[in-house]
Amino acid sequence: MATSIDQARCILVVGATSGIGRALALAISDLPSKPTVIAAGRRADRLAELAAKGLKTVQLDVTEDDAALKTKVDALIAQYPTLDGVLLCSGIQYQQNFLREIALSDVKKEVQVNYMAVITLITMFLPHFLKLSGAGLPSWIIPVSSGLGLLPSSQMPNYCATKAALRSFTISLRRQLLETKVSVIEIIPPLVESELHDDQGTTAFLSKIWMPLADYTAHTLKGLREGKTDIGAGTSEKDVERFIAAGLNAPVPVRKFD
Repeated sequence: MATSIDQARCILVVGATSGIGRALALAISDLPSKPTVIAAGRRADRLAELAAKGLKTVQLDVTEDDAALKTKVDALIAQYPTLDGVLLCSGIQYQQNFLREIALSDVKKEVQVNYMAVITLITMFLPHFLKLSGAGLPSWIIPVSSGLGLLPSSQMPNYCATKAALRSFTISLRRQLLETKVSVIEIIPPLVESELHDDQGTTAFLSKIWMPLADYTAHTLKGLREGKTDIGAGTSEKDVERFIAAGLNAPVPVRKFD
């Protein structure tokens, strides 16, 4: 079990200007514990709207180079020394048919945004969280993957692969941090109401079968408050249950590194 999000004091939500990220940022800010929520994203107009709702904001583009990201991470920790959680929601999705010509630039961008940027930010925040752990304080690393990382779709093979990679990394990181107070929680959405699909022209069809964002947000927040380590919903919840039942998520002894 993870530590309940109710104990968090200050949470950064990366990718908070739309979709699941925005909804969770607002929901977490409304918790009875009233943690400080920092909304991070690219779009200044949407950050201003979140600031008007009482959230702290920071403009951040996960595709920036490592030096720029490190500068922003260090500045955030200096400004918010109680920052004890990072929820990583940024993501992009392209459809690809490998029987036709593939834009490798899209493939690389998906890998960068959906996987490398998440790993980069986790790596940059982890020393701070380990210091909190050493002081007996909990912290949270919460990447958002996808049910498609468990059961892929042939329409978007590279997107599914990035989410599968993120799931694998999350499980390994959780095992490495078992003896610390850093909780590693994976949020695994199914198909959820989102503007992610607008550019693909699939919103009209998918809106008939997706999970409403409000329902999804309430379900996920409940899992965060209950201290679940793998939070699925709808179809992805069933996939997560099968994964855990197969013993593929069972805790194992932590391998010690020299």
